[in-house]
Amino acid sequence: MPYTYMVKCSDETIYTGWTIDIEMRLDAHNKGKGAKYTRGRRPVVLVWSEYHDEPKTAQAKEAAIKKLNRAKKEKMIFAWQESKVKK
Repeated sequence: MPYTYMVKCSDETIYTGWTIDIEMRLDAHNKGKGAKYTRGRRPVVLVWSEYHDEPKTAQAKEAAIKKLNRAKKEKMIFAWQESKVKK
């Protein structure tokens, strides 16, 4: 199941990636075996995710998010978190 996701790092930066197993990927980030960017910024916390039907769609979403500025990413994160609270 492909996902695009964002994590907030310990230094308050936001990392965006994609994976087919989100729990395994978060575990890898927090064990220092994930992306080089997150290794020195642990722990990371999942702040946004989106399921996709195909890996290429998840990859395209990751690329689009990486082009956004921080304010737009935070707006996406806030909306996602609000939707989780309302459920």
